[in-house]
Amino acid sequence: MGDASDGGDVRRFLAAIGVGDVCRGTVVAVSRSGISVVLDGFTDRPLGTVGRMDGSWRRRFADVAVVGQRIAGEVTAVDVDEGGVRLSMAAIENPELWAFLKGLRPGECLTGTVAAIESFGVFVALDEGPEHPVFPGVGFITYPELSWRHFDAASDVVEVGQRVSCEFLQFDTWNGEARLSLRAMQPDPYLTFVDGIVVGQRLSGPVTKLVPFGVFVEVADGIEGMVHLSELSPVPVSAPEDVVQVGDELTVVVVDVDRERHRLSLSRRQA
Repeated sequence: MGDASDGGDVRRFLAAIGVGDVCRGTVVAVSRSGISVVLDGFTDRPLGTVGRMDGSWRRRFADVAVVGQRIAGEVTAVDVDEGGVRLSMAAIENPELWAFLKGLRPGECLTGTVAAIESFGVFVALDEGPEHPVFPGVGFITYPELSWRHFDAASDVVEVGQRVSCEFLQFDTWNGEARLSLRAMQPDPYLTFVDGIVVGQRLSGPVTKLVPFGVFVEVADGIEGMVHLSELSPVPVSAPEDVVQVGDELTVVVVDVDRERHRLSLSRRQA
């Protein structure tokens, strides 16, 4: 009966809490995975949790809190069945930035200026919204989202000070960033190319890469297809270098077009 009563008390307490509310409490445990919090108003056991991604945008997670510390956090999730509340301390540290990022919608177009180019991506200072407390810009573009085409360095695509328009992908709660895509604002060259391609069509181009299971052939500017090892020759081969080398010009036949996964399967044997 005690457990049932306790469960009912928990459900009633959590039922009054909503996402976006601010809860306060006392830290009772700190681990690598998160912080456990006894919330004000329910002292029987800890119901609040702060995950590593919600600790702080300014400090290392290990420096965010200690046992006995009073903290506040914005509620990001309430699980009445499991009896828990997810809190974000970062939201309280930077309420203006959190509100701005939370208000963005996937697919929305954001404009700004390239603020910094790093080995892990590109920071963008957005025209709207507050500055970031740590990084050069609130917007961030990972390398795969810079361009549809192959490039060796981000500076081949953008430069510091350049104006850009990007599609908003998601709110990165770990870093307090707006994840952006520059390539989403450009036509997908693969889809444009395969619109005019049919299975059985002959194409030609140079071999660009050898891999254990086959070779890649550039059949148009920036468009590569893969010839599986079994499709390289009329007779079985154990390695692609036994029959072709990088730079060799091949005539191939299209055997499959996968629009969703951007894969073009080719055959040299059938050609």
